[in-house]
Amino acid sequence: MLAAIVDVEHLVQVFGYPLLFLIVMSESGGLPVPGETGLITAGVLASQGKLQIEFVIALAAAGAIVGDNIGYLIGRKGGRWLLQRPGLFQSQRQQVLATGEPFFERHGPKAVFFGRFVLGLRVWASWLAGATHMPWRSFVVWNALGGITWATTIGLIAYFLGNSAGNAIEAFGLFGLAAVLIAIASGFYLHRRHRSRVVADAAAGANARSATAEERAAEERREEEPD
Repeated sequence: MLAAIVDVEHLVQVFGYPLLFLIVMSESGGLPVPGETGLITAGVLASQGKLQIEFVIALAAAGAIVGDNIGYLIGRKGGRWLLQRPGLFQSQRQQVLATGEPFFERHGPKAVFFGRFVLGLRVWASWLAGATHMPWRSFVVWNALGGITWATTIGLIAYFLGNSAGNAIEAFGLFGLAAVLIAIASGFYLHRRHRSRVVADAAAGANARSATAEERAAEERREEEPD
C-alpha cells in the first residue's frame, strides 16, 4: 500500500484539506492510494488542533461520494468491456461479471454501503456497481449514506481517541469496526427485547388481576342474590 511508502501524516499536515479530499476521492474512484489512512491522519491532526474536524468529515465524505460516482461512471462505460475482452485471465474476469451481476442485483445497496468500510471493496465497489449496471439512483443514495457514515465514524474515532485509534483502525480495519457495531446493535436489540417482555408481562399481569377482580365481584353478587 502507498501508505507504507509515502508519509501521509506529513503530506496531510502540509497540504491539509485539499490533499485529504484528493486522496479520498482517488481511492474511491479506484486508485490504490491510502484514502482511509488520510482520513485517520486528518482526524488525529484535528484532535491536536491542527485541523478542524467538521471540515475533515465534510471533505472526506464529499471526496468519497465524488470518487465513487467517478468510479461508477468508469465501470458503467468501460467496466464490462474490460471484464469481457479477450486476453489474460479472460475466464476469471468473466466469472467476476457472472458472479457480481446477480449479487449486485440482489444486494447492491448493502454492498455499496458496507463496501465503504472494507479495504478492497472500498476501491472496487463503485466500478463493480457500474459494470453490473446497478441503477444509478439507488447507487447514489446508498453511496452517499455510506460515504457520510464512513467519514463521520472513522473521523470521530480518530479525533476522540487520537493516535491509538488510528493504529487500531489500521491494524484491525473492518473487523474491529464491525465488532463494535455488532456489539452496539446487539445490546440495543437485547435492551429493546427486554423492555418489550417487561411491558408484555406487566400487561398480562394487569389483565390477570382485572379478570380475577371481575370473577370475585361476580361471585360476591351471586352470594348476595336470594335463593
